[in-house]
Amino acid sequence: MTTVTEATGGAPVRTVRPRGGISRSIGDSLVVAQRNLIRMLRIPEVVIFGLIQPIMFVVLFTYVFGGSINVPGAPVGDAQAYHEFLMAGIFAQTVTFATAGAGAGIADDMHKGLIDRFRSLPMSRGAVLTGRTLADLVQTALTLVVLAVVALLIGWRTHENLAEVLAGFALLLLLGYAFSWIGALIGLTVRTPEAATSGGLIWLFPLTFISNAFVPVNGMPVFLQHVAEWNPFSATVAAARLLFGNTIAGVPRSVTGAWPMEHPVVASVIWSVLIIVVFRTLAVRKYRSATA
Repeated sequence: MTTVTEATGGAPVRTVRPRGGISRSIGDSLVVAQRNLIRMLRIPEVVIFGLIQPIMFVVLFTYVFGGSINVPGAPVGDAQAYHEFLMAGIFAQTVTFATAGAGAGIADDMHKGLIDRFRSLPMSRGAVLTGRTLADLVQTALTLVVLAVVALLIGWRTHENLAEVLAGFALLLLLGYAFSWIGALIGLTVRTPEAATSGGLIWLFPLTFISNAFVPVNGMPVFLQHVAEWNPFSATVAAARLLFGNTIAGVPRSVTGAWPMEHPVVASVIWSVLIIVVFRTLAVRKYRSATA
């Protein structure tokens, strides 16, 4: 809020001019995001456990499946080729699995009546949800940094310039932020944090595994190839591989000729923005009427 001084009868009078809608929404969202980040710091085991799971996936897929899955265009049994093929999928899975945390956190706030108290305050309607999703985005970024270090230790390498590599990580974070709005809607819809966790994960497993994340699409049944290549998750994985330089020259990007695989960077942005617009709208609308 800003203050202005007016003269009335020779005496200065201070009046308050309310902030505009956008600046108010941004300010309120940042305050809520700060609250959630402080809460995360006070419960470090949540952050630690969030780091352990993706590291386990990296180790298991690398050393258990690394020599068994053949990447198109690479020599049979080339573990290094699979390492580079795998990591974009692991990164994408990690950012999308944050959906469950977002949903559980909002469901917990609902269960404790905190959302009702927030709604009684003179603040932007969407600030509580936006602040929560921004805090989750910061935690996801931290997880990606740690995971990238682990990936480098097991032999993963990028082959493009720094700007393109950072762009790849930016697309991954955009996807994670988009999916956190799905988690927000789930958290406002269910009655308990446990239900939010289950509801946030159950649909993610088919989404992430019917994709190009962990195995080449050409080994799937034909109808699943089409599903996988139009999957928004697959578009971000393909875009990250392209920007990291983890593709193999001469190998077609798409098995079925799907547009998202032929233009993965553009498709990734479109899918993520579309998910944000749709699910943010639904989540904010649900927030107005949801009760503990």
